[in-house]
Amino acid sequence: MKFSLIGYGKMGHMIEQIALQRGHTIACIIDIDNPDDIHSAAFRESDVAIEFTTPQAAYSNICAAFSEGVKVVSGSTGWRKDHMDDILRLIGEGHTLFWASNFSLGVAIFQAVNKKLAQIMNSFADYDVRMEETHHIHKLDAPSGTAITLAEDIVGELDRKSQWMLRDSHKSDGTVEHHEATDPKVLAIDAFRQGEIPGTHSVVYESAADEIVLTHSAHNRQGFALGAVLAAEFTATHQGLLTTSDLFSF
Repeated sequence: MKFSLIGYGKMGHMIEQIALQRGHTIACIIDIDNPDDIHSAAFRESDVAIEFTTPQAAYSNICAAFSEGVKVVSGSTGWRKDHMDDILRLIGEGHTLFWASNFSLGVAIFQAVNKKLAQIMNSFADYDVRMEETHHIHKLDAPSGTAITLAEDIVGELDRKSQWMLRDSHKSDGTVEHHEATDPKVLAIDAFRQGEIPGTHSVVYESAADEIVLTHSAHNRQGFALGAVLAAEFTATHQGLLTTSDLFSF
């Protein structure tokens, strides 16, 4: 297959390497120095474009790819709240987007276990629940897209939680933004930005008697990159709005 890359940072380089190892070709690479190449003939030859950029750029990148008739796999987070309705409209017009906050197989398993645990814990009101996520200092959004996905699943299963909120945001410069989550129906998320940590997410259930902690820690970005390539392979032969629940079944 022919893939194009939108965003050529660390993830883009790793995706390129894995795609080539799996026998694919790279039709076009779009980065900050050549954004107009997204309207090139080389880009239009792509079976799928794989987009890993920033919250500010993702929406326009997806729209531009759609305008050229190219399907998109996107792992960018932080843009859906303001733009997902419009993207859904475009998908309804025949375009295809595979979006996930995290493409790792381990995270997909973690999400499935998290949802099942929340279903179980709905019967045990003595346990309160909170979340923590830690990422590298270059990550711009907080909480992470994966944390939001996990939180939405918990809120959907626990009658005693109605929404989530970012409580403490620990910045890379040592400062902390604090927002008190006083409502017991709010699921609090604490975010940390430290070093080059690829990503760690923890869900903590705590009672007066004990504590249950569910954690996923990525060792590197390789699992994310492989998942993105697998998603692109899947997207080339499927239509509509796709996500990891379509790619992985448990």
